[in-house]
Amino acid sequence: MGNSYAGQLKSARFEEALHNSIEASLRSSGGDPQPIFTQLYLEPEMYPGNMEDVKSKADLHGGELPGQESLNGHSSNDLEEMEEDDDSDSSSPPLPYLQAPAPDGCCTQDGFCQAGKDLRLVSMAPEPIEVPAGFELVGAKSPSIPEHILVCAVDRRFLPDENGKNALLGFSGNCVGCGEKGFRYFTEFSNHINLKLSTQPKKQKHLKYYLVKNSQGALCKGPLICWKDCKTRQFSSSASTSKPSSSSSLSSKENGGTSGHSSSPFSLSDSPPTRTTQASSVFFGSQDLSKDCSFIKPPASTPGNKTLPIVPTALRVNGPTNSLGVDGRPPLLSPTQVPLGPQGQSYRTGDLGDSPVSSAMNSGPPKKRHRSWHPSSLVPVPPTAVPVPAIRPIVISPGSVLGVSPPQPPVAGVIQPQPVTAGETVIVPDNLLNSSGVRPVILIGHGTLPYFYGNVGDVVVSPLLVSCYKNSQLTEKTLETLGLNTSQLLSVETMILLTLQYLARLGSEQIPLREELEQIVLKAMLCCPRGPAISAAQLPWLARLEASVSGGNVQVVVTHNSLGEGISESLRSLCEGPHQQSFPTYLVIICASKISGNEFCVLVLGKYQARALAEGMLTTNEFLKEISYELITGKVSVLASHFKTTSLGDNLDKQLVRYQRRRKGQVIQPFQGDVSDHIHSQEPASMSPPTDRAELLSKVFQIYPTQLTVARSLLSQVCSIADSGTHNLDLGRFCKVDFLVLVPPSHILVHQTAQRIRQSGVLVDLGIEEATLAQQKPDKYVVRLDGDVHAKMEAFMRKVKQNPYTLFVLIHDNSHVDLTSALSGSVCHGELQGLADRVVNCQEVLDAMNLLVLQVSCFPYTLQTHQSRISIHNEVHWPSGESLGENSSNELVYFGLGDYSSSLQWGVASPILRCDDAFEKMVHTLLQRHPHLHSMVIRSYLLIQQYTEAMMALTSSPSLRDHITPETLAMVEDLINAPSREGSQGRGHMLLVRVPSLQLAMLARERLEDVRDKLGLQLCFAVLLGSPASELNLPRNFTSRLRAWRGCENEDWVPHTYEDLEGLPCIVILTGKDPLGETFPRSLKYSDLRLIDSSYLTRTALEQEVGLACTYVSMGVVQEPKKVTPPRESDGEKATTSFNEGDELERPQSNGSAATRTSGSLGENGVSSSDVADFFQKPSISTSPPEGALTSDVGVSTQGFKQECDSLGSQLPSKSSQAPPSLYSSSSSSSPSPSSSCAQKPSQSTQCSRYVKPARVSPRTVIMSRAAYNLLAGESGSQLSSFSLLPHADVAWSSPLRPLITHNLLSEEQSVYYRQWTVTRQHHADYEASPVPHPRRLLLSGPPQVGKTGAYLQFLRILFRMLIRLLEVDVYDEDEEEDGEEETREVITPVYTQWPDIEEIRKLPFDPYPRDSKFRNASPVYSDKMPKGLKDFKQAESQTAATRETKSIRLTRFAAHNAFHHCEQCHHYCEASPDAELSECTFHTFTFCSSMLGEEVQLQFVIPKAKEQHFVFSQQGSHLESMRLPLVSSKDPDLLKSPIFTPTTGRQEHGLLNIYHAMEGATHLHILVVKQFEMQHYRKYWPNHILLVLPAMFNNSGVGASRFMIKELSYHNLELERNRWEEQGIKRQDVWPFIVMMDDSCVLWNAQQPVDSSETSDGGSTPANVSLKMVLQHMETTPKIPLYSICGIRKWSSSLARKSPGQPFSRCHLHDFVMLNVDLTQNVQYDLNRYSYEEVDFNLRVNSSGLLLCRFNYFSLMKKHIPVGGNKDFVVKPKLMEIENPAPISPSQYVCAPDSEQTLLNAPAQFLLERFLQSCSHRLFPKAIQNRHNPVLSIDSYLNISPEISVCYINSRPHSTNLSHQGLVFSGLLLYLCDSFVVSGLLKKFRFLKGATLCVICQDRSSLRQTIVRLELEDEWQFRLRDEFQTANCSVDRPLFFLTGRHV
Repeated sequence: MGNSYAGQLKSARFEEALHNSIEASLRSSGGDPQPIFTQLYLEPEMYPGNMEDVKSKADLHGGELPGQESLNGHSSNDLEEMEEDDDSDSSSPPLPYLQAPAPDGCCTQDGFCQAGKDLRLVSMAPEPIEVPAGFELVGAKSPSIPEHILVCAVDRRFLPDENGKNALLGFSGNCVGCGEKGFRYFTEFSNHINLKLSTQPKKQKHLKYYLVKNSQGALCKGPLICWKDCKTRQFSSSASTSKPSSSSSLSSKENGGTSGHSSSPFSLSDSPPTRTTQASSVFFGSQDLSKDCSFIKPPASTPGNKTLPIVPTALRVNGPTNSLGVDGRPPLLSPTQVPLGPQGQSYRTGDLGDSPVSSAMNSGPPKKRHRSWHPSSLVPVPPTAVPVPAIRPIVISPGSVLGVSPPQPPVAGVIQPQPVTAGETVIVPDNLLNSSGVRPVILIGHGTLPYFYGNVGDVVVSPLLVSCYKNSQLTEKTLETLGLNTSQLLSVETMILLTLQYLARLGSEQIPLREELEQIVLKAMLCCPRGPAISAAQLPWLARLEASVSGGNVQVVVTHNSLGEGISESLRSLCEGPHQQSFPTYLVIICASKISGNEFCVLVLGKYQARALAEGMLTTNEFLKEISYELITGKVSVLASHFKTTSLGDNLDKQLVRYQRRRKGQVIQPFQGDVSDHIHSQEPASMSPPTDRAELLSKVFQIYPTQLTVARSLLSQVCSIADSGTHNLDLGRFCKVDFLVLVPPSHILVHQTAQRIRQSGVLVDLGIEEATLAQQKPDKYVVRLDGDVHAKMEAFMRKVKQNPYTLFVLIHDNSHVDLTSALSGSVCHGELQGLADRVVNCQEVLDAMNLLVLQVSCFPYTLQTHQSRISIHNEVHWPSGESLGENSSNELVYFGLGDYSSSLQWGVASPILRCDDAFEKMVHTLLQRHPHLHSMVIRSYLLIQQYTEAMMALTSSPSLRDHITPETLAMVEDLINAPSREGSQGRGHMLLVRVPSLQLAMLARERLEDVRDKLGLQLCFAVLLGSPASELNLPRNFTSRLRAWRGCENEDWVPHTYEDLEGLPCIVILTGKDPLGETFPRSLKYSDLRLIDSSYLTRTALEQEVGLACTYVSMGVVQEPKKVTPPRESDGEKATTSFNEGDELERPQSNGSAATRTSGSLGENGVSSSDVADFFQKPSISTSPPEGALTSDVGVSTQGFKQECDSLGSQLPSKSSQAPPSLYSSSSSSSPSPSSSCAQKPSQSTQCSRYVKPARVSPRTVIMSRAAYNLLAGESGSQLSSFSLLPHADVAWSSPLRPLITHNLLSEEQSVYYRQWTVTRQHHADYEASPVPHPRRLLLSGPPQVGKTGAYLQFLRILFRMLIRLLEVDVYDEDEEEDGEEETREVITPVYTQWPDIEEIRKLPFDPYPRDSKFRNASPVYSDKMPKGLKDFKQAESQTAATRETKSIRLTRFAAHNAFHHCEQCHHYCEASPDAELSECTFHTFTFCSSMLGEEVQLQFVIPKAKEQHFVFSQQGSHLESMRLPLVSSKDPDLLKSPIFTPTTGRQEHGLLNIYHAMEGATHLHILVVKQFEMQHYRKYWPNHILLVLPAMFNNSGVGASRFMIKELSYHNLELERNRWEEQGIKRQDVWPFIVMMDDSCVLWNAQQPVDSSETSDGGSTPANVSLKMVLQHMETTPKIPLYSICGIRKWSSSLARKSPGQPFSRCHLHDFVMLNVDLTQNVQYDLNRYSYEEVDFNLRVNSSGLLLCRFNYFSLMKKHIPVGGNKDFVVKPKLMEIENPAPISPSQYVCAPDSEQTLLNAPAQFLLERFLQSCSHRLFPKAIQNRHNPVLSIDSYLNISPEISVCYINSRPHSTNLSHQGLVFSGLLLYLCDSFVVSGLLKKFRFLKGATLCVICQDRSSLRQTIVRLELEDEWQFRLRDEFQTANCSVDRPLFFLTGRHV
């Protein structure tokens, strides 16, 4: 069981063979048609990956057929021998042919030989090929590239002669590509030419055609090679060729095959050898009626041969049924779900709606099956039976619908031969179709269908409604969702009555729809569970009663034995009844059997309904194939001859020729006059249309607010992917954006998209093309999904791999088109399928971390299934009009599908959505006359005739008017006359006629052009074939007309897109399977969809046709106010573009364009566009709708847009009273050819020369077939509406019952609905998608022609802006406070010296005033030369904590980075290696004694293994002894001598602790100083950094403690290192004494290079970005460096570059980044208690200790503004929270009287004190406020006592250098924690104002008292008891105490 046998006929082969045979027969002169079809039964060619699709003919025919010899004239013995050699291995399942792997380095590309030479006929055809004597050129077919023929040279002795005989066994051949000769085995040869076979290579199977030279001498495909066994061994090799493939089944969708898996050997008959829907078909068991299974009626006899009787073996088909089981497995039609065949192998799911049932037929009997393997108990064949295999669809096991049948043993295949009992067979009468004019459709109901024999081609079995009767298969979960339970399921009897009721109320032109009946069943279940019990006797009576209301349209037949009996009887009466007799439309056959319960089925006999149901079962590919077959085989000749005469009965061609002669070469004048004005045909060649220069067409590309909104939504979606924490997208690493747009295979769409890219200027904005080249390059960024896509995609993926720091966006536009799986893809109807899947879902694309896939679609339903690859959270939907708030009166609104439906309620005389009833009547008449032809063929011929006669009626034969439908006449009349109307300037309308079949479209174009020319209308309008496969082809005179309208000088310009045809009167015949998203010009007025009928019964198929007409229209034309219901998705429409007159509409031009050339580019933030033109065109015709410009991208850059682009306001021209150009500029006027000079030059301003009132833009008129019209008008009509249909042909409903979808669901809700209730079919690209959606894939859905292209181009632009923004940092940009007296000094031009001279530096005065703007709220330090500006003391600033100025700066390669930065170079620096644990670090305790603290301190080091070389460990290796320091004298150029310490807190993510790039990758020692409680956070983010962990007692300390500990540790370490080096004989002074202390916000370093003053007028300097390494090395190489105590650099500000350079070095405050000499500053300590201003305090102390501070002014430091972490304020909260929401605590509450009841606070005492002094010092020192001449004296410390109070700093140490205080009178005295150096004698030296105040601060109350006594303060100062205070801490937190007093 489960063996897969092959040997079957593939439909695509069948098709190809058929076409070739017809060609061959047309070519051959001989009359004998026999060889024509022999090739059809060659061993079938297998396409890889599609094996399971195949059913064995032997299976279908029950083994070898005894009558074969009678057909082919060979003896039976021959046959036996032939079979022996082929079947030797057929007893075991075939193994896939094992091909030797190609040698290394060989080319393995399909179509090339292993030497890499191209063998494809298309490329070899023009080449001269040398053929050795005795050899023939033949064509081989490769299964992997079925569309190509490979050229081979083969010795003709091994080829057959024309009778198919005398070919030698074996093979001899040469490769024509590389010239290699002498291949003796075909196996070897097939490997060489890369045939890649899955089966044993055989020359008979793969060498197909002789190749011949055509008249031009090019090589082309010739006759077939006639191998002798063509006719004999149709089935012989079936065992050896099939390869079960688990990958996919080739569904009929892929084959496109109407020809199906034809499987009769008797094809040498007159009857056409394909099954078409008309020709022959038994469909069974697949939802779309397994469109591919058919049986061809064998001839009764073949001339000259005696026919032997054929034993018909009945085949039982437990067909895969309609929908998938609810759990996604295919249910059999019987209720038990038995997997068909080996599930994992050859057969994936039962139905998937349209995979042919034949795909399930892989199994056959064991062992040899060419011998007869029938069971012995065969029933004798009834004499009437026609010798054809029988088919029997078994549908549902007998029993109630609810009964679950007992589990059956798994079926091995689906087809099993079984004995047949005579009672269950139905013999289909001969000539059923011919005699009755109808091919009955049997709708499977409930119960067992019979076997069919005989003329089975004339009945169709459809499972259309079967799912409605299968509610027993609903899962509990589904029932619960629907609000049902199992007790509410309906009985069979109720189902029968519901079906009858439904059929009875269908109109005469309606067909049953599955979705409609399902809703009826659901309603019945909800309202009357189970229904009344109906007895067997009541059923027939009730059924007839139900049917009686239909007026004879529905009749009931009741039988008692089997359904077969009723069917048989009905078919007989159908055949035998009088031909004119009218049949009921539906015949419901009920079998009320006592044994099996009630069964039923429906026989559809209505001619229209039966045809519509049968045609509706075909996929688009299949019916297009069917049509092409009918055209090729000449089946349409009857119809064609009917249309050779006009409606009046005259010969059409003769009439036209007669009229043409009468004209005598004159043609109708194009622009002015009417159709009666004739001119000579030579004249108009030179005529050009009248134009008014002011109205030339031009294109202004703008972005609508809606497009901007959508672009932002896409961006925020991308950000949320990046923020999701799943590491799927790391935006921080990208600095560029690049993209590729994939479009469906349409040349016009490629040009259109490239044009949009060109106009949008996005290539320049993304920086991927130079402005000069950007005009020529857009085509590189748009790729069609055709045969060449793979090469382009490979190049793109190479770029993706090579540029890891570029974020690539792959945009798959119109992604709903062709979503077939690559595995099931085949060449079908000339189209490559599955390409999108191969490209978008290939593993490389899925895995690339720097690639986003954006799928864009107007009909995204096929992407929104249960198996969707796109997360529902990654969908972005176009906002509906309501959500945008439409607020403009006369502007444009989107008019979409929903508006077309609702326009039917406008009640206007000429609706914009129409059905041409007159046309439909004519179609009906013709359909009845030609039951064999597909209805689209009939409709097309009629449509051509209607247009032809309309042209004649308007010119030569007015009498024809009455025979043309009014719709057609009106359209043609408008087309011809519009250009001559006043004011039109020769511009006219476009009329779009949709003809899906290419052959029919070509026929229509040819015919209409011919008639037009004969009537002399060739200058009035163009007739164009709009085919995706070809470029637009427009006659010269029309092209020159378009050029004149454009004012285009370029003679080579030709239109490339439909939009380029703006204003041209033309008929465009749009062909192709689907519309592909091309935009039409505003002049499109009519969309003729009369060919789109009941074959288009899925939502996507129908809506995309109507979508052709959607566009933006003027507000006023929408008749009644919109209903308040939210719009349905298909109108994600009405997105209005609201702008008022006078709004600024100009988009800034691109960086290279004229407006900005002078001012440099628009700043990094400007979003630019390319051409902005001067002129706008007034619309030619008031009704022309505004297509292209509006639909796609033209938009308005409103205020929001400007903000988006970071304040462009200043660059835009001032407001001009200008209407939006988009209203009256056509989008069509871009210049697609790079050399084109048509587009107007960009102008300085985009102001309009005059205000032109925008034209009223009306919706296009859509004319439809009745079937489509009913569905679109569904909301108002009785029938279902289009949105209730199956969303797409590639998906299936997951459950037979589901909630109703309503038209007002939003897009998001629709997505949820479809994801829950639809599943993909087997051939869908998502069928085997991973269960987890792809994280980097987004879906943008919006209605057709709404402007999605503009939105995604804008998205690329703002994505790039954001990435740049991520690469930018806000750095502080604040000037230092200038010295007020500087201006008066002479400007000394300083000499640039690299290093300071110690003597010069000593002479410089120290500037004690902290000038950095970060100290602007700090107390000024008094000096002799206080800046003048200080007189006003900046009060304003003290009141408001003003935000500091920042500037956005782009990071450079020398920047320091935070934890979010990742790149290849530094990942080893920041990230732990994947296998490293956190434990890779070692913990070391370092203990030393601090004199300052007076105790031993234990510091903990966390040292990663890789950094241990920087430390010295004890001999045992465990104890940390010291940190290595180099020598002062070391001269290593790469060495950085100073260890870098960075104190950091709260910034493990945001601190700039990655200094790898700043250090240029050089080795350095960097230590992070962290608090103990943060150690784990820092270890997590910086596993490779050395951490110095402060003791726990410092957890609440400020930055002073960190600096104190760094300096203490460094000094202690210096001593240890001196000892270590001393042991090695090095002097102690030679050990490097410096450390660098650097903040965690230092981001960039600059060097100001002085420039020659002649170059710049102000003698400025140019800043250059330099690395931290360069700065440090420069400072470290300073001469006599050990003599400096601190070196530092200045802070950057943007004004530095403008200023004249000051002194190169200065002595002043140093902070943020200092190089500190720990040896010289040994006795000067940082104040470890401090939270702020510790650096100013330290600098003052160092300076007063006589030490040198030196600032290198040529270097500057940029500090990043980091809003989090750092030493930011504690949130000061009460210690005990009694109150829920306490009022904020003001700084005045930070202190209180000792022992008071005040609320105590939970904050460190020192912090409270500093904050109190900062805010409330005016109370302590009232005399000092704004009094710069009487500062407050502060001894040994600097504290900030508010910016209004100056401080005079005095050092109490002996030998310190202090300011001369002679004559200085102080306004106060501040003593802060003073030590023993402060003595009363010192204080007595200073003079104070009367009433000056004193503040003494001490650690506790007792030391406060002692200090007062020791310093004898009470002598001069008066104290009161109530002047004692403490910080508001509880005693546990050790508050600080202070006492205030007044000077006496």
